[in-house]
Amino acid sequence: MPQPITFYVGHQGRGHANRAMAIIDALPAERAVTILTARPALFDGFARAVTLVPLPDEGAASDSPPPALAAQPTPDILHRAPIGDAAIRATMRTILDHLDTVDPALFVVDVSAEIALLARIASVPAIGIRMHGNRGDAAHLAGYRACVGLLAPFDEALEQPETPDWIRAMTHYAGGLCTAQDVVPGKAEARAMLSLSPDREIVVVLTGGGGAGTPYAPLTMAARALPETDWLVLGPVQREGHETDFGNLHLRGWVSTITAHIAAADVVVASSGDTIVHEIARIGRPYVCAPEWRYFDEQMRKAERLAELGAAILVPSWPGASTPWRGLLDAAKALDPTALASLHTSTAAASAADYLDRLATDLWTR
Repeated sequence: MPQPITFYVGHQGRGHANRAMAIIDALPAERAVTILTARPALFDGFARAVTLVPLPDEGAASDSPPPALAAQPTPDILHRAPIGDAAIRATMRTILDHLDTVDPALFVVDVSAEIALLARIASVPAIGIRMHGNRGDAAHLAGYRACVGLLAPFDEALEQPETPDWIRAMTHYAGGLCTAQDVVPGKAEARAMLSLSPDREIVVVLTGGGGAGTPYAPLTMAARALPETDWLVLGPVQREGHETDFGNLHLRGWVSTITAHIAAADVVVASSGDTIVHEIARIGRPYVCAPEWRYFDEQMRKAERLAELGAAILVPSWPGASTPWRGLLDAAKALDPTALASLHTSTAAASAADYLDRLATDLWTR
């Protein structure tokens, strides 16, 4: 039997878990897999046989360290390393106990510079998952250098121009990884499935589960500006309490029919998380990209690359008036659709899994 592979999966949003499941599902069945995560429920219903190891939810810890400990500066080589936090100590102990017991061929870290460093200190080969953003700080660079390889779940065309050559050389670009597998209907079929008008312009607005949701007030301005357009909003929204509702603005919340909704749209307005970008690319709809705030400007940097490639129209901040919306939608419709479609790779999960499987064998061949 081949040595097992362990995944550390961050629990911010759903994208990390969905990405892990797509890759793990493509690994050979004989390759045992363990997942370390603070939110095991994200993997409910996953058909592949895996071992789930719950980690403490560090964000839920109620005890605060004494002021003198809280005041200690964080070394540049680390991102989050408070002193006196028992939950973090328990997390590290759980991870080290697992690595010592299982002795995995690879430890896939999605994502944490500290966990990548911990793996190297514990003499375990780690693979770091690459993400966009301003990641030239000491902690990110140390985490990358601590790994035996890096995995980018996006097309190499989306790489940021300032990325050093040594990081590019360490990186396996798997291509645009879309975790959705359902059949993509045509626009007319999708509208019929969702009981939508076959004739009206439809804009679908969506965001992922990693943030606070789409600001509602700018959407009311959009609905007011374009009353002949139906605005379908998927996922959470942020309300300020003073908004005016409009009959062509429909809040649908979380739905299980994301693919059908995107397929039914004339234009999609969305943030720039990995999952959303690649799902829009897979289906192929004009894309207005409104990045959400993230650490290290992750979504903004990805949105900038999308705009530079002609794959999306970048909206750095939500319009504060009604007038820009018609121009934004028309500009998105005028984009070359192949620029966005080329960023999705149907074999990305298989490519990532093959990279991990081969490396897990090659590193341990004596």
